Amino acid sequence: MTTRIPPRSGVAFTLDTDQELVVIDPEGGQVSDLLAYGREDPREVISNGRTFDYEETTRLTSGNALWSNRSERLLEIVEDTVGEHDFLLTPCSTDTFRHFYPDKPVHPGCFGNLARALGPFGIEEHTIPTAFNVFMNVPVDQRTGRLSVEPPRTRPGDFIRLRACKPLIVGLTACSAYASNGGSFKPIDYRIE
Repeated sequence: MTTRIPPRSGVAFTLDTDQELVVIDPEGGQVSDLLAYGREDPREVISNGRTFDYEETTRLTSGNALWSNRSERLLEIVEDTVGEHDFLLTPCSTDTFRHFYPDKPVHPGCFGNLARALGPFGIEEHTIPTAFNVFMNVPVDQRTGRLSVEPPRTRPGDFIRLRACKPLIVGLTACSAYASNGGSFKPIDYRIE
């Protein structure tokens, strides 16, 4: 069964070992922030630093794993029709909106949506790390190191499939930031297999 995350909102759910999570961009051009915590001890959390270290790349796609702060594999990327995701930038927040979009209404962003969705699992907002930003297009200038945020290159129906390596709590959003989504906000679909 496929579940839809409405634009600019988020959900949280659990995965058992070997269950697969399929994150789908149904309309194209939409980012989804993904967090994972160990279900047995939520102090174990997804880590971009450990992931970059052990995978030896920032271009994470099929065949790569997402690692925890305890050097454990949390999720393996089984299939990926896009091959472009960001693991450098933090979830957008009220502060992000004030900084980058001073002329726009302040929004809780992915940070607020993740905090709200993960709260019932006992996860406090101060434990929210950098998310794995599914479908986000963040080129890095090879000479200067400067980051830019460009519209996602996804087309309707593009997806990423991840397999849980252990029991997990997962947070997932339909991102709220203007630049991340090319100025529009669309839903994200997901299913657990």
